Formats: sequence, C-alpha cells, structure tokens
Amino acid sequence: MPDDEQYMQRCIDLAGTGLGMTAPNPMVGAVLVSGGRIIGEGYHQRFGDHHAEVRAIGSVKDQQLLKQATLYVNLEPCCHHGKTPPCTDLILKKGIPRVVIGTADPFDEVAGKGIARLRSNGCTVLLGVLKERCRQLNKRFFTFYEKKRPYIILKWAQTADGFIDTEREPGAENRPTWITSEQLRILVHKWRTEESAIMVGKTTALKDNPSLNVRDWSGPLPLRIVLDRHLKLPSSLNVFDNSQPTIIVNEQTTKTSGNNRFIRFPFDEHLLGNIMTLLFQEGKQSLIVEGGQQLLHSFIELNMWDEARVFTGNQFFGNGVPAPLIRGKRSVSQTIIGNESLFCLLNHGLYGSYGG
Repeated sequence: MPDDEQYMQRCIDLAGTGLGMTAPNPMVGAVLVSGGRIIGEGYHQRFGDHHAEVRAIGSVKDQQLLKQATLYVNLEPCCHHGKTPPCTDLILKKGIPRVVIGTADPFDEVAGKGIARLRSNGCTVLLGVLKERCRQLNKRFFTFYEKKRPYIILKWAQTADGFIDTEREPGAENRPTWITSEQLRILVHKWRTEESAIMVGKTTALKDNPSLNVRDWSGPLPLRIVLDRHLKLPSSLNVFDNSQPTIIVNEQTTKTSGNNRFIRFPFDEHLLGNIMTLLFQEGKQSLIVEGGQQLLHSFIELNMWDEARVFTGNQFFGNGVPAPLIRGKRSVSQTIIGNESLFCLLNHGLYGSYGG
C-alpha cells in the first residue's frame, strides 16, 4: 500500500502539469511499474490529444514488460469512443494485469464502466488509492458532473485595514491605488488561464475598465461574463473589444455581435443560478468572480461559491469600500508572498446544483 500511494502521488504530480490545458477533459497522469521500478509514464497534455494511459504505455521501451506491470492512474480509464479510442481497450490489448485507480470517473459515459470492463476481462483493479487527493486535483471536473454547475472561485484584494477600493464614482478619471504588487497581478493572470470563465459586474467594468485577459501570462483565454442589466455600459470598454468570447447578461435582448453575445435573463433572485445553469449547458467547468463588493456579496449571501482567494496587501486606505466578509468556519490556508498574504478559503459542498 505505501508503494501504491507513492506511485499514485506521482500520477497526481504528472497530471497537474496539464492544468488549464485539458478542459473540458480532466487532468490525468499515468505511471507503469514493473519489478519495483517505473518503466513508463505520461499525462494528458491538452484537450483532444492522447490520454495519459496511451502516453505512458507508448513510453515503455520493452513492451513485453507490460504483461507483468502495474498501471497507476489517478482517474478511471475511459471505455468509450470520444476524440480518442477507449483506454481500457489498449490496457487489455497490452495484457497489463493490474491497474490501480485513484477515483472513479463521474462522467456518465464512464462512471464505473471502465473498471467493470477491466475486471470482467481478468484485470485486477484496486480503486481508491489517495482518493481525496485525486478528487481535489480535478475539483472542477467533479463539481461539474456531480453538481451540474461550474466550480466557483471568488477572488479579491483588500488592504491591511479591510478595504477593496477607495470611494470612486463609476466612470471617474481617478484610478484606485493598486493594493497588490505586480508579482501578484501576474499570478492572477495565470489563474485566469486555468479557469473556463471570468465574471464582473457593471460597476467594476465601468470603474476599472478591465480587459479580463491573460496578457501577463501565456494560456487560454477565459469566457468573459459582464452583468449589464439595462445595457448602459459604453461599447468602448475593453470587455467589448471582440478579442475573446464575451457574454453580456442583461434584461433587454438576446443577440450576437462578433465575439459578444447578449443573453437576456431576469435580474431577480434566480439570476446567478440561471447563469450557472447556462455555463453548465455550455460546458464551462469553472468560474472566477473578480467583481466588486456587490457581486461578491451576492455570491456569498447565496452561499454560491467553492473557494475564495483573498489577497491582503500592506497598504491602509483609512476608508473606502469595505471588503466582503465570509462568516462561519471555513478551511483556510495562508501563503506569504513578499509583504503580502494570500488566504484561500474552502466551502465544503454547501452549495449544490441550481437552486442551491
């Protein structure tokens, strides 16, 4: 069992290399062991490319060793035809006698069928090694298929005295004093490449004119979502520049203009739930909310979040817009980055599918 955990951890480490590149597929790593040594390994590098099991098997120089090897993989091997053939067929074809799996796949096309196929064809299968770590690795994937919604991350930066902004009128020329350093702004751009969608409200769009892109990092662009109830935002704002897909949620119209899609929803108590349903229908597995106080507060009040990432800078505003407040006991971790802190809070499954 200790060896099984060691090799499974290697799978997890390999899989994590694909963060931001494999969606909507999960991150998967695979390791092949024979005679107490690793003879092959691989990971799913990008959506539509070879799966981890295929890469690992292909990396083994002496293919005869596979007939006495153990395959370790953090997620149940697929058994259906998608963009690639079933991995279970390849495993059986190569005669691999033992497979150790971190966790079953929640996707309906797999969901235990891969395990059953391996077992019914004489393969020994051990399930559940480092299960929680494997689930945490693919938290977006599991949330999407089990709760029928994206994994929701709230993000904001606050001063040492608890403010997220100075008092400014929307559209005013005065720009806010940056709370965090350039290093942390680059980190935020990296985060954006890891999530499927990003959301702001009307006030943030007007006050800060954000681009919501990844210009300080390299990776896929998230879908931009902007709330603009009465379509009052000027078309000159950066979020409407057609450089990446953008949804403008409003109460007036549903139409498409270039990369900008206007989608009509009632701005009532079901608004955020309706948006989460839309994102699920469009296959978006995660959402990062970078809105202002009002939008963040709405998510918190509805308990509609999974993770909160809060930067605390070393500046003092004295007064301004108070930072959102999350009450109750949550799992919290803290990372010190220079003179600043990053707090990560986890909300343990209290918000489920639409309707919460």
